[in-house]
Amino acid sequence: MDAATLTYDTLRFEYEDFPETKEPVWILGRKYSVFTEKEEILLDVTSRLWFTYRKNFPAIGGTGPTSDTGWGCMLRCGQMIFAQALVCRHLGRDWRWIKGKRQMDNYFSVLNAFIDKKDSYYSIHQIAQMGVGEGKSIGQWYGPNTVAQVLKKLAAFDTWSSLAVHIAMDNTVVMEEIRRLCQSNLPCAGAAACPAVESDVLYNGYPEEAGVRDRLSLWKPLVLLIPLRLGLTEINEAYIETLKHCFMMPQSLGVIGGKPNSAHYFIGYVGEELIYLDPHTTQPAVEPNDSGCLPDESFHCQHPPCRMSIAELDPSIAVGFFCNTEEDFNNWCQQIRKLSLVRGALPMFELVERQPSHFSNPDVLNLTPDSSDADRLERFFDSEDEDFEILSL
Repeated sequence: MDAATLTYDTLRFEYEDFPETKEPVWILGRKYSVFTEKEEILLDVTSRLWFTYRKNFPAIGGTGPTSDTGWGCMLRCGQMIFAQALVCRHLGRDWRWIKGKRQMDNYFSVLNAFIDKKDSYYSIHQIAQMGVGEGKSIGQWYGPNTVAQVLKKLAAFDTWSSLAVHIAMDNTVVMEEIRRLCQSNLPCAGAAACPAVESDVLYNGYPEEAGVRDRLSLWKPLVLLIPLRLGLTEINEAYIETLKHCFMMPQSLGVIGGKPNSAHYFIGYVGEELIYLDPHTTQPAVEPNDSGCLPDESFHCQHPPCRMSIAELDPSIAVGFFCNTEEDFNNWCQQIRKLSLVRGALPMFELVERQPSHFSNPDVLNLTPDSSDADRLERFFDSEDEDFEILSL
């Protein structure tokens, strides 16, 4: 068998189980005990959408690559962190995937947004072609900042999810900008576009009633991505406790990063080890079967997840959070403020109410893809990940 096409199921024996430790296991804001909740941990991990290299998909751009093996790992990690946002948006954090169990329509709508074809919102085709505008040729490796900028642009076309995507640059989260982006009196496009489901299914945790939709529409669900560089060639150990606390927050979407030219999607930690999903396995592209259903087992990691020492993490990362409501965002802000008081936890970024006067970047939050000021938008989007401001003590 070609090693490049082995699936994780084939290689299951190579992956270590969780260590027998009293240390809690944190997975995207949920705390577990290895001794009493191992099955729950594995079910939570398995329920995350897992995107890996694929082969034999339609050529990107019609004549481009038909596989992303060797270059698409950060693109796949970008898909995974954004898929987690869509899962929280349409299915809720408590949703679980169980092999063989019939899933609701919203699940397949989320999955279809990432399938390897040109007309899926967040497909490898869309990300690679949109990346050209960020200075990345098709087939070129991305850094976490670049993939974040591309996903922000693509989200503008996803009217079903109707997300507000904010990328906090210069290590600063400006609350005023986020509130301006998320607060809107427009009808909730996501609710109107949702496929019909059974009457007892909840929509974003609430019954699908007009009054609830109107209240929810006052806050556009927020995806907050924060590209950071936490050192020169290796992560500064002063940020490790802060990074751990990010995985404890209920709003956590995880972290994309990894090792040089080898990206991973980090979903939690135990002790001094990060827990992650690895995209470096090539699987065949998936097509709907004869009945029109999409086989989905290869999109879920059905073995204990990978782990690596936090000290081995490349310092260039992007941290993600999802705030479905304004209350979620206010709670997140409170947690970030409290985190600054934790002994031994150096803040990775600054949280401020208003844009500092020294900021020179234009406010592009309300620009749309067809804005006449597209050139200014491109200048604002920095495609070179090496240009992050280095955080230091």
